[in-house]
Amino acid sequence: MIRGTLEAVGGWLLVMRQVLRRPQNGRLFWRQVGTDIWRLGVGSIPLVLTISIAIGVLLVLQIVINFGYPWLPRFAIGYAAREVILLEFSSAIVCVILAGKVGSNIASEIGTMRVTQQIDALDVMGVNSAGYIILPKIVAFVGFIPVINIFSIAAAVLGAYATCWIAHIMPADSLQVGLQHSFMEWYVWSSIIKSVVFAFIISSVSAYQGYMVKGGSVEVGRASTNAVVYSSILILFADILLTSLLK
Repeated sequence: MIRGTLEAVGGWLLVMRQVLRRPQNGRLFWRQVGTDIWRLGVGSIPLVLTISIAIGVLLVLQIVINFGYPWLPRFAIGYAAREVILLEFSSAIVCVILAGKVGSNIASEIGTMRVTQQIDALDVMGVNSAGYIILPKIVAFVGFIPVINIFSIAAAVLGAYATCWIAHIMPADSLQVGLQHSFMEWYVWSSIIKSVVFAFIISSVSAYQGYMVKGGSVEVGRASTNAVVYSSILILFADILLTSLLK
């Protein structure tokens, strides 16, 4: 197991060395980045908004139901919901969810190119196949993830307000006071920094899994599964490290 892990890390580093070389055709590179932003980034917004609104609703409901003691100030509910949204949900949890959508997409796409020998054809023509295929996806997803992060925060807060307006479980004014209480702008930047790191993990690990596929369609499916599993595990470990560094 240790040997396999070391081989995987070494293989990933070798592929990343190829990926991070200067693009051979800048115009074609940025055109592909734009395409990948639309597919991987903009295409993920509806999923992120839906889940974020639902989480905002559930957070307020659970806090009110389980911690709605008479002696507890009502604004504390909004404060607790804000801390959870900023510190963990909109960075770590959203990226774990996106590992399932974006990660599997990247791995299956590149894996299919490998088994259909498109990557081999690029190598024969003298093209840096790793940089040509993988780098635009990493740049697109890492560059767009702050936008997704902000959308997630806004949608989760909107969901929290919707709980007050629709369910009338607590006054919206009290929620607003809690959301603004002792607000630290650094928490927003911390959430964005963490999401950027997680986006790099998702895109690079998933691309590596697809790039190293050997075999047929069955191996493509296995690579897609491994991309999601490994990305999710690495995100959780990276979250522990980043939380201790960015406190």
